[in-house]
Amino acid sequence: MPKTKSACSERTFPPASRQVMANRKLGCLTLFLFLALCASVIINVFLAIAVLGRVGTGVVREEPLTKFREIVVQRGGRGVSDRVAVIVMRGLISSSVPGAAGDNMVDDLRMALQQARDDDRVKGVVLEVDSPGGEVTASDMIYNAVVKTRARKPVVVYMDSLAASGGYYVSCGGKYLMANETTITGSIGVIIQTLNYEQLFNKVGLAAVVFKSGKFKDLLNGARPMTPEEREFVQNFVMKTYDKFLGIVAKERNLPADGLRNSIADGRIFSGKEALENKLIDGVGQIEDAYAKAKQLGGAPEATVVKYAAPFSLGRFFRALGETNQSKLQIELPKQLLPQLESGRAYFLPSYYAP
Repeated sequence: MPKTKSACSERTFPPASRQVMANRKLGCLTLFLFLALCASVIINVFLAIAVLGRVGTGVVREEPLTKFREIVVQRGGRGVSDRVAVIVMRGLISSSVPGAAGDNMVDDLRMALQQARDDDRVKGVVLEVDSPGGEVTASDMIYNAVVKTRARKPVVVYMDSLAASGGYYVSCGGKYLMANETTITGSIGVIIQTLNYEQLFNKVGLAAVVFKSGKFKDLLNGARPMTPEEREFVQNFVMKTYDKFLGIVAKERNLPADGLRNSIADGRIFSGKEALENKLIDGVGQIEDAYAKAKQLGGAPEATVVKYAAPFSLGRFFRALGETNQSKLQIELPKQLLPQLESGRAYFLPSYYAP
């Protein structure tokens, strides 16, 4: 019996059938490209709307308030719309840290505080701080946003594991300061650091060549020794910034500035219990105690406690879609071997953050 060719064999298809199959493949490819083009157009339209919403027509206008999501932490009374808003400040305070809603973490906190101020349902705010401090200007900006919020609604600051230096600076803006007994806080002071690598350059035969318009233009140049005049200049700058920090603490805690300067405001750290003894805070307790205090000060005992979370961002969504998992070799060195601070930048930080 002769062998029968498979019905699926291409050799059994006449030329007309092969042409139909080719047309189908071409049609599928065309449909795929069309759908991809449509998706690209939709994405670009959304991005254009977002850009136009920020830029506008050249007329300066106020940036619309970003709406933070509310996550219920503690349910209140049935049918009660009152809220206590919990806003978290965690990590190094810096305008260089990317934000979840704004351009940076400072923007995030300021927007969250503004949302709490403008929401009539919010009767009190709990600012949860877990930070070693950070940049002077960034700390001052957040502090002023807290003070602005305090003028309209009670702000209870709860210091978590760490609220030192710039973290304490920001905390001073609250109406009531609370910490855990084991919290590390205090560290009232300013630090600027730089590295001097002159001897290293000498060993490897390198030399820095600098052209400058004034004697202080290459201040903190690590390739040469610091002059006495430069040292005095930097120290004066540090002390002026320290005086501002000291003034904030003295005013907010109702303590004499000279007494602080000559005693506890020398950069030392305190436990929460010690901070209470030195009148740097108002009470010790757990985070739930801070919620209760905010309800009490806000006159809303049945309020629901909500934590602000980052809103949905179209830009972040598209960035996440574009991310790919790439293999990489990562070597981690002990932090003692790496400089923790940017050279020449003023910080409200404990000294142990310097190498």
